[in-house]
Amino acid sequence: MTLATSAAGSGEMTYLQHARRFLALGLPLIGSNLAQMAMNVTDTLMLGWYDVTALAAATLATSMFFLLFIVGAGFAWAVMPVVAAAAEAGDEVQVRRVTRMGFWLGLCYSAVFLPPMLWSGQLFLWMGQEEEVALLAQSYLRIAAWSMVPGLMLLVLRSFLSALEHIGVLLWGTLAGVGLNAAMNYALIFGNWGAPELGVRGAAIATLVNMILGTILLGVYAAWKMPQYALFQRLWRSDWEAFWRVARLGAPIGLTSLAEGGLFSASAVMVGWIGAVPLAAHGIAIQITSVAFMVQVGLSQAATVRAGRALGRVDEEALRRIARTGIVLAVLTSGLAGLVFLLLPEPLIKIFIDPNDPARGAVIAIGIGLLAVAALFQVVDALQVMALGLLRGVQDTTMPMVFAAISYWGIGMPVGWVLGFPLGLGATGVWLGLVVGLSLAAVFLLWRFWRRSVRIGQEPGRASAG
Repeated sequence: MTLATSAAGSGEMTYLQHARRFLALGLPLIGSNLAQMAMNVTDTLMLGWYDVTALAAATLATSMFFLLFIVGAGFAWAVMPVVAAAAEAGDEVQVRRVTRMGFWLGLCYSAVFLPPMLWSGQLFLWMGQEEEVALLAQSYLRIAAWSMVPGLMLLVLRSFLSALEHIGVLLWGTLAGVGLNAAMNYALIFGNWGAPELGVRGAAIATLVNMILGTILLGVYAAWKMPQYALFQRLWRSDWEAFWRVARLGAPIGLTSLAEGGLFSASAVMVGWIGAVPLAAHGIAIQITSVAFMVQVGLSQAATVRAGRALGRVDEEALRRIARTGIVLAVLTSGLAGLVFLLLPEPLIKIFIDPNDPARGAVIAIGIGLLAVAALFQVVDALQVMALGLLRGVQDTTMPMVFAAISYWGIGMPVGWVLGFPLGLGATGVWLGLVVGLSLAAVFLLWRFWRRSVRIGQEPGRASAG
């Protein structure tokens, strides 16, 4: 899907027109995010069917890969607002410069963190993991680690195409990847269709191949549909000004993602201290809420593009209208998700539990309580991720990182520990800590946007610094 962009009169667009533009951009992004999530669920299911030890090893390995990857992804996501603003200003040279340096940063980041993944077995042993699981996790990462390079290249291309509102290819490409990943897992994990039985290594190969083919697909599309940007000509030429601009924007984005992702990972560790049944309920509730969160991530990405284009026009009124529209959409969709969690918690949880499991009743009872808490934080979670998207659109990333770290780790995590353990609320108390952290983040980030970053008229092409 390609959306024509009209700079003229955007500040005079009605809120309904802004909502239509938001949804036209956001819905395919939501679809591609959900498809990516389906790919991860497929890996988990198939490895679970193959062998419990293999699943444990892959879970351990992918947790390490994910934490490293989301930090590097910050450089790729930084490309999106800069390209959007430059494209709106008609600066094709700047579009090319920042996208190319996004590729460079992805390559440099991968080179730094590739060795720890290749020799991760000892790290896992130091973390107290069983030897068999640690060595299997290392065998997975010795293949999957190489997907860091094409994976970050793929994200740069996604950012480039999203900023230019060429989004249909992202959805259909990701859906094709889901099918290919499932087929390759079925063949290589289990040894079907004449393929060798490789277990966790088969899943790693499927991931690597998917990343490479996805990058080639988007690269060919970009070169074919947008030859004026000449993205792949003289890729070896350095451009240190653009390099450091993307680095300065991207590092805080990656660290912000790490702070939020780490909050939920740490909450899983704390719930695990309580017992296996609460941890199982926690895992199921996280899977369910993650689906709703993908909707908010897609809307947030659309907000980044829309705000970036307003920045490129230096159109404050349009930026304000875009922000109000995005906030309303975030509240409506998250409120609907929260209502579903309150009205239908048991049917949602039952999908994930074997009817014959003796712990089924206990898991359902705890899970219902956790989804009730999740209903509380749906709106504030949506607001904080929408605020982050808007702030990234106006290239304001450093203070949001600070606010996120304070909200999640300085306040939310300690509150969760106090409620969960000294006050005896258990898993529900830990999740109430998430509510506190996410609520504070939403307040701080929205304040930052409305009081600082919304003023873009002082200097063309940039938000006011703070």
